[in-house]
Amino acid sequence: MIAVDAQRLLGRIRELGAVGRDGEGRLTRLAGSDADKQGRDLLVGWLRQAGLDVAIDSIGNIFGIWQSADNADNSPVLIGSHIDTVIDAGIYDGCYGVLAGLEVIETLKASGLSPSRPLAVAAFTNEEGVRFSPDMMGSLVHARGLNLETALAAVGTDGSTLGAELARIGYAGEREPGFLKPHIYVELHIEQGPVLEREGVPIGAVENLQGISWQRITLDGVANHAGTTPMSMRSDAGYAAARVVTSLHDQAAASNSPTVATVGTLRLEPNAINVIPSRAIFTVDLRDPNEQRLRAQEAALSAFLDELAAEGIAVTVERLARFEPVIFDGQVVELIETAARKRGLASRRMTSGAGHDAQMMARITPAAMIFVPSAGGISHNPREHTEDAELVAGANILLDVIVELAGMEARGND
Repeated sequence: MIAVDAQRLLGRIRELGAVGRDGEGRLTRLAGSDADKQGRDLLVGWLRQAGLDVAIDSIGNIFGIWQSADNADNSPVLIGSHIDTVIDAGIYDGCYGVLAGLEVIETLKASGLSPSRPLAVAAFTNEEGVRFSPDMMGSLVHARGLNLETALAAVGTDGSTLGAELARIGYAGEREPGFLKPHIYVELHIEQGPVLEREGVPIGAVENLQGISWQRITLDGVANHAGTTPMSMRSDAGYAAARVVTSLHDQAAASNSPTVATVGTLRLEPNAINVIPSRAIFTVDLRDPNEQRLRAQEAALSAFLDELAAEGIAVTVERLARFEPVIFDGQVVELIETAARKRGLASRRMTSGAGHDAQMMARITPAAMIFVPSAGGISHNPREHTEDAELVAGANILLDVIVELAGMEARGND
C-alpha cells in the first residue's frame, strides 16, 4: 500500500506556517495582503517543482494540475482548501488540505500509477473572509454563486478593494473562474471541533455541513438618566438585546437537536455607565444541518423581535449571509470509511459545524470532506494543533480515496 512522504508533508506545513509572522510571532495571512503573496509564492513554487501546470483565475484561485495526453479530455478530480488565515492563527486550518492535496499528487506521480482522469489541487481565495466579505469567496465565485465583478469590488476592513489587492500582489490571474470543471471534489481538513479527539476516532467521514444564517440586528430605545428613570418607564435597548440573547440560547439549548445559536458581537450606545442604552447593535449566528429546523429558529427569532417591537422597541434586521445545509456525496463518504478500515483506522460519520470551500463546490459537483482531530477542539487560535501521526493518517486516507476516484492504473515507462 503506497503512502505519502510524511516528512515532506509535515515540513511544508511548518514552512508555510512560518510565513506571515509579525514581530510578536503571531501568524496572520489575510487575503490580498503582502503575507498572502508570500504564502502564494511559496505554494506556487512547490506546485511547479512537482511538475504541475499552474493556473490562476481572475479571483486569484490557484490550481496545480497533473494531466497527460491520455486523460486530458476527462474532467479532473479536484482536491482543495485555502491558505489565507484569520488574525493570530494556527498553522493547519486550510493549509493542511492544500498541502496534503499536493502531497497526494506527488506521491501518485512517483508511484508508477496513471490516473484515468487529471488530478488537480486548488487553493481558493479568501476562504476566511476576515479582510473581505463574504467568506469562502473564491470557491463561491468558482461555483457561480457570486458575480466576479461584485467579488473584486469587495471593500476590505482597511478600505482596500480585493481586485486592486490581487493585482498589486500579482495574483489577478487570466483564467475565467470556473474554467476547471471538476468530476468530483474532496477536501481534507482539521475538524476544528472536539468530537474526534473526545471519542478517540482518528478519521471523520463528513456527510453533511450545517446551514448558516447570519443577521445583524439593531434595537432602538430611548436614552435616559440611569438614576432618575423608573424601571417601569424605560425603553432600554440594552435590556431588550439581553432578552434576545437569552431567548436564542434557551431555545437552541432546549431543542434536543444540533442547532446552535451565537451572539458574537454586541455594541451599546451611547455606551456610558450612567445612561440607559438608546441603541443595541448585535449579530446572530444560527446553524443547523437541517433546513427546516434552521428556518424554524429564524422564525422564532423573528417572532421574538416582533414582541419587542410591540413593546415600543424599534427593530431593524439586516441579512448578512444565508447558506442552506449541504449533503455531501454518499458514495465518496463510503469511500472514506472504506479507506480508513483498510488502513486499520476507526472512522465516524459527522457533520461539519464550520463553513468550508467544499460547501460551495458541492453546488457544481459531488463533494465530500475528511476530518482529522483537533486537540481540544481549538482552531482559529495559535494553540490549534493536530498530532503529526494524525495529519499523516488523514493524508493517506485522502490518497486512497483519490486512487479510487481517479481510476489509477499501472503505467509503463513515460
